[in-house]
Amino acid sequence: MGPVLVVGGANVDVIARSTAAFRPGTSNPGATHSSAGGVGRNIAANLGLLGVPTALIAAFGDDTFGQRMVDETRSAGVDLRHSVQLPMPSGSYLAMLDADGELVGAVSDMSATEALAPEHVPDEVVAAASYVVADTNLSTATLEHVCRAAAAADVPVVLDPVSDRKAQRLLPMLGSVPIHTLTPTRSELVALSGREDVEAGVCTLHEAGVARVWVREGARGSTLFGSGAPISVPAIPAQVRDVTGAGDAMCAAYVHGLCAGLSDADAAARGAAAAYLTITSDFTVRPDLSAALVEQVLQKERI
Repeated sequence: MGPVLVVGGANVDVIARSTAAFRPGTSNPGATHSSAGGVGRNIAANLGLLGVPTALIAAFGDDTFGQRMVDETRSAGVDLRHSVQLPMPSGSYLAMLDADGELVGAVSDMSATEALAPEHVPDEVVAAASYVVADTNLSTATLEHVCRAAAAADVPVVLDPVSDRKAQRLLPMLGSVPIHTLTPTRSELVALSGREDVEAGVCTLHEAGVARVWVREGARGSTLFGSGAPISVPAIPAQVRDVTGAGDAMCAAYVHGLCAGLSDADAAARGAAAAYLTITSDFTVRPDLSAALVEQVLQKERI
């Protein structure tokens, strides 16, 4: 079986957390830290830490941020041979959190990722993958190229919609290419389906060729809709340190489970465990994440 191929966003995260209730419109005392980030990059780094052979195609800028991302991603065991360095600044993401670690607001500059073109993603690299994971930080043209190349090679695709606005980049290809799993929040589901009701929205996406729709609702857990009965995946109660990167870890551990031949329910449960491990750490990608640590969390929850 080939590696998991991730194609998506890479940027440096700058995270600011207030020490008291966040007050908009004024300066808030708090603390800041930075790390390598980006949805695709984070998913790839988590997969690498979980022991999954993983390759990443992403765009890094020709600056110190770009080199930092390369170094941190390689240290997680990710193959970067097909990633590209572009003559422009690296992507960046600034997030503001309240004292409870919940997101108050964020600004992202993904110009480098949006410059990643279809020719940067060779068909033969896609065809050699066991799974392809992509996010909608990519341009519509590159997303469509990735999905069509995967479909031609019968490689299953997992897509992260990223945000309500960016999710709409998927609209031109819904119904024309098969999608193994789509992982929207409720609002992203509405943006993709045009339906406010969750089950109606999921039905719309199923009819458009999406085999599994994993609706994520943060602390309220998630529901994976496939061909059988919906699978409810409770969130593990946690003392939240930082929510940044939880969805990326969730997606990575789910794909790890699929690669291991687990059922959809067991793979999604591993996703919930990885999300728990991420939000209870101070890191966007928890550096000590491992398959054994995920299993420890699951065993504790079963007691």
